[in-house]
Amino acid sequence: MSTPELCLRTRYVFDEAGRIVSTRPPSPGYGPAFILVRGRSACAWAVHRGVESSIASELDRLAREEPPISDLRAPPVHAERYVAMVGGELKSGPAFTFPETLPPPGETKTIDDLRQLEACFTGWTAGEIPDASPIVAVMVDGRAVSVCFCSRRAGFAAEAGLETASAFRGRGLGPRVAAAWALAMRELGRTPLYSTTWSNDASLAVARKLGLIPYAATWELSGRSRLEA
Repeated sequence: MSTPELCLRTRYVFDEAGRIVSTRPPSPGYGPAFILVRGRSACAWAVHRGVESSIASELDRLAREEPPISDLRAPPVHAERYVAMVGGELKSGPAFTFPETLPPPGETKTIDDLRQLEACFTGWTAGEIPDASPIVAVMVDGRAVSVCFCSRRAGFAAEAGLETASAFRGRGLGPRVAAAWALAMRELGRTPLYSTTWSNDASLAVARKLGLIPYAATWELSGRSRLEA
């Protein structure tokens, strides 16, 4: 499996026809109408099952013509055609793998209780914790103040999700918990992945500090009205 294909399989659940059904746990959602993942040696793409079949077929045809890229910020060859056919919000950004050697993360704690998150982070539910695990945190006075967790998880790989409480940002905690999470994922036999958008400066800074290795660029469209399921 190429790494762009691994990115797709880690993020989404697919039906028998290879169409996106939803995003993977811990918080399953609708997913994009169309996503293209372009790497330096291969490309992969996926279309949501809610996209009209004739449009989906044309997206497939155009995506097959997309070449591998050396400049990850370069737009797709058929970008204007995709936007015209699918529309909706456009998101794009780099996708990374973790280097073999990571800096020692220092003292961290694995979170398994919602109460350890509640002081600094809202929106979590107890039911999300198993699918988001391992959840690795830097603790201050018994509170998790920076956490890295599985934002999307499959049997073979997982993508990192990263949050740091506003009062504790700028202290280098994000790279620490991301490194600890990646090491924990490797111990479980899964490939740790990391992705962000080009506009997320803080997330890009974490990638730089850890020396993450960019392997592809993601380019996705939400669809004009989330289409019809």
